[in-house]
Amino acid sequence: MGIILFDLDGTLTDAREGIERCLRYALRSVGLTVPCDSDLTRFIGPPLRESFSELLGNPSEETIDEALRRYRERFEAKGMYENRVYPGIVEMLKQIVAMSWRAYVVTSKPTVYAQRIVSHFQLINFFAAVCGSQLDGRLTGKEELIRHVMEEEFIPPGQAIAVGDRSEDIRGARANGMDSIGVTYGYGSRQELENAGATWICDSPASVLEVLRTGFGNSCGIR
Repeated sequence: MGIILFDLDGTLTDAREGIERCLRYALRSVGLTVPCDSDLTRFIGPPLRESFSELLGNPSEETIDEALRRYRERFEAKGMYENRVYPGIVEMLKQIVAMSWRAYVVTSKPTVYAQRIVSHFQLINFFAAVCGSQLDGRLTGKEELIRHVMEEEFIPPGQAIAVGDRSEDIRGARANGMDSIGVTYGYGSRQELENAGATWICDSPASVLEVLRTGFGNSCGIR
């Protein structure tokens, strides 16, 4: 039996609409108007504190804290549900269960939100646990978070593989001695995933499943 660590946003669900709306709401709340056609996609995935620091131009900690508070204000009310499960995800997860793999959600999103999202979309029974960051900022980096999950769940690196759509997911896996699958249907580009050192790159949930079925073979990506 193998172990799979799935990212959430951009890997299991498409949260673009909700996240971008919450980012705009937070930025307006601290006095920055973002043009409607601005591309905020690159800020989906990395820790929010880092994203706000860049968006606001190296602001004070108090300004970042206020932006985070306003983001979460809208996110809790409705932003987390402006979201959808990617096509093919449920079928993939059913097959993973049938193959007796153990799956986890490992996301930089706070655990309290991640658990509600996974439950809302009726995915919770596919996972051994939903693991995220803390609201006080702890465990937001993927390297630190994956290490924490591995220690808490007694996961040997050689028995686990990480799946994600951004460079942070891939680098976090590499830093913890495990292979990774980068997915191109999320928010990161193929080039980003290649540069980060993804073991395989897949274009669909079905391709991810094929990698797992072939024992981490290279039939649908790069090695």
